[in-house]
Amino acid sequence: MPSRAVDWALFVLLAVDAALLALLELFFLPLRLDGLILPELGDAPLPVSALVAAVTTPLLVLLAASLGNRRLGIVPLAVWILTLLVVGVQGPGGDMVLLVDWRGLVLLAAGALPAALVLGGTLGKRAQDAGKVG
Repeated sequence: MPSRAVDWALFVLLAVDAALLALLELFFLPLRLDGLILPELGDAPLPVSALVAAVTTPLLVLLAASLGNRRLGIVPLAVWILTLLVVGVQGPGGDMVLLVDWRGLVLLAAGALPAALVLGGTLGKRAQDAGKVG
């Protein structure tokens, strides 16, 4: 039974990671090439956090699905989207943190679409494995 407890602890950790990553990606979304943090290249917006979301969110879904019940792989994706929307719209102090331009849409799409594809792949593999057994 300790293995099951470890799996649940890891599962909770993955959900917390999804929330923390959503927060970090949301707060770093307004980065610009203005010479303060990133190099100066004409003050152009650079949504680096969307690239981070495109890599980390599907990875969290894949790891959660590998911990046992593959249907639970949706939890990190749901936590990530919920955190992004709740904090983005009802941010700290009531401020709207989610940018209302193409960068906000790119962040949402870059995190949610690859993760949804990974989730669909894991659920499809489960259905395929069930078909082979029966």
